[in-house]
Amino acid sequence: MKKRDYSYTQNRELSWLKFDDRVLLEAEDNTVPLLERINFISIFNSNLDEFYMIRCGSLYDVTLINEKDIDNKTGMTAQEQLDKIFEATHPLYEKRDKIYQKIQHELRKHRIIRHNFDELNSVTRKYMTQYFYENVAPLLSPQIIDTHHPFPHMTNKKLYIYCILEYADKKDKKRELMGLIPIPQTLPKYVKFPGSMEFILMEDLIYAFTENIFTNYVVKYKTVTAVTRNADINLQSTPIDEDEDYRHFMKNILKKRKRLSPIRLEFYHDNTPKYTKKLRHELGLKKEQVFVTQTPINLDYVGDFIKELPDALREELTFPKFESQRSGSIDPNTSIFKQLDEKDILLFYPYQTMQHFLDFLKEAANDPEVLSIKITLYRVAKTSSVIKYLLEALDNDKDVTVLIELRARFDEKNNIHYAELLEEAGCQILYGFEDYKVHSKICTVTRKHDGVIKQYTQIGTGNYNEKTAKLYVDYCYLTSNEELGDDATEFFKNLSLSNPRGHYNKFLVAPSSLRTGIISLIDQEIAKAKNNQPAEIIMKMNSFTDRKIIDKVAEASQSGVKIKMIIRGICCIIPGLKDKTDNIEIRGIVGRYLEHSRIYAFGTGDDRLLYISSADMMTRNTSKRVEIACPIEDKRIKERILEDLEVMLHDDIKGRRINSKGDYERIQQSRHTNAQEFFQERAIKESEELERKEELEKEAINKKEEQENKHKGFFDKLKELFS
Repeated sequence: MKKRDYSYTQNRELSWLKFDDRVLLEAEDNTVPLLERINFISIFNSNLDEFYMIRCGSLYDVTLINEKDIDNKTGMTAQEQLDKIFEATHPLYEKRDKIYQKIQHELRKHRIIRHNFDELNSVTRKYMTQYFYENVAPLLSPQIIDTHHPFPHMTNKKLYIYCILEYADKKDKKRELMGLIPIPQTLPKYVKFPGSMEFILMEDLIYAFTENIFTNYVVKYKTVTAVTRNADINLQSTPIDEDEDYRHFMKNILKKRKRLSPIRLEFYHDNTPKYTKKLRHELGLKKEQVFVTQTPINLDYVGDFIKELPDALREELTFPKFESQRSGSIDPNTSIFKQLDEKDILLFYPYQTMQHFLDFLKEAANDPEVLSIKITLYRVAKTSSVIKYLLEALDNDKDVTVLIELRARFDEKNNIHYAELLEEAGCQILYGFEDYKVHSKICTVTRKHDGVIKQYTQIGTGNYNEKTAKLYVDYCYLTSNEELGDDATEFFKNLSLSNPRGHYNKFLVAPSSLRTGIISLIDQEIAKAKNNQPAEIIMKMNSFTDRKIIDKVAEASQSGVKIKMIIRGICCIIPGLKDKTDNIEIRGIVGRYLEHSRIYAFGTGDDRLLYISSADMMTRNTSKRVEIACPIEDKRIKERILEDLEVMLHDDIKGRRINSKGDYERIQQSRHTNAQEFFQERAIKESEELERKEELEKEAINKKEEQENKHKGFFDKLKELFS
């Protein structure tokens, strides 16, 4: 067996931590509006929370099952990876805390002040004391841990006040025990002072009154704490009974997640080992798994607080307002199906509005010529217009088939709810495959016009979610192309037959043909390079971890193929290494919007092949999910996507280059290009041009009507003269 070469790859988890560090750079950037900077810290926190729950949780499971399992990028065992993760995380906490304190200082200049109780003046202190006893104290359930009160289950990511309490026993000997005050999630996250933008966090308020809660004890130590638990449930190792309802099975799985093993312990402000080790031992954690933060553990309050600020101040301290624009490719006064009969349509979220796709769905739901609608759903909005129009279609006796993925992590409950709602309305619900998550984004509408049945297909790189469509950069491709329509029909047939390995003429579909198809396309470029022909590959994705594709890309580099990559998150290949990856250039963009589109281009000039996809080149996507990569053959749309790629590749403001150590570095500014701002401005310009065109057309119609009315009036007068 050939020995694996680790010289040009880096560990997935450590690469991810570098990405989250990149998010912190946005919080540190003085050109980013102040409230957006604290929002980036909130994003950093939630990213890190999920990373520990899922990735560290998964590695922890591996340490229990298979100690010899090694990472195919570095040769490290699961335990070695965890040790490296813990080691790399501590500096991130310190960096985050410094940035947070700096932002707090800047916010004070705008009278946005987060207080501790101790620094309040007498008037505010009196108000907060009254507030505590009237609104908070009645909801608290303090606990002591002793012989008669065993250690309770600490809920994942819930905040607690942790105390060491001193008391005198019957022999008047001083003893210590632990105390916990769970902070109820029904309480507001913060309390604003009347008539101001100053506030106190709920945990800081309860912390201040700890001594008043444990009145029979001396509080020797107190801090705010939270435990992070493993949330990575391996569904393959959790058998489902053949007769069990799948939704019921998933509901039970969600309950199980809440009680999985601890993986991280956080303390706010203070971690005095003498006192905190008791809690650490109860949770079975090592010292390396304990983290001290000077930033509030939970920054979920940030979004709500920003909404409450006065409009003028909020506008001053956040990104300039931007509304997703109308697409110049779509005439709102003409049937979308008629337009698709004439041309393909590409939407670019969030620069162009998702409303166009919703209009497509709405028209399909109400068009008497539409026979059926089929769609895959992975993550949808809490209040979803997509669901609304699918229900509307059912009311209008359309045949509606929905594959809804109940295992979309952290969206399971929402998806279960919508699955039940749709099924009750008469929808055919599919739940996908036992071994594969369905992550593809595809919708197909079957319509019969003048006796001819025709397919209208939509392929996307992102979810059918109105909320994320305003925040995530994604493509939505609409077409009446017959070959793509046939593949879409075949795809849904295979879903309904639980066949993940169907045959398609145009689509590359995981788990059957996506990886092999991509490798084959890379091989074509390798062959060109070896024949001294121009050879180029451009890939844009969220993350790159698939070892087989990594090795093939490295082979392409060694063969002379020019490779450009735009990777937002995890990147396991290290570029720029002599005789290994020296023909590979990798950039990543982190900005106002989340880069989410996946684009794969092979070749040069008119012969270039282009695909958009729901899939990253990650092992989970190519092996463990049902994904689609769709070819873009429409010349106009192909050119637009390639133009977009060029803009992204030249982003020297929000773009960063990955160097030969696998670290991010700034790009020397020459063009001063911010890709996301460029796309915003282009969308506004195209929308304004459309409005001007419509105004001119309206003026021309009005002028024509005036002329006709003038002539009509003249002839009416003549008629009167001779009558």
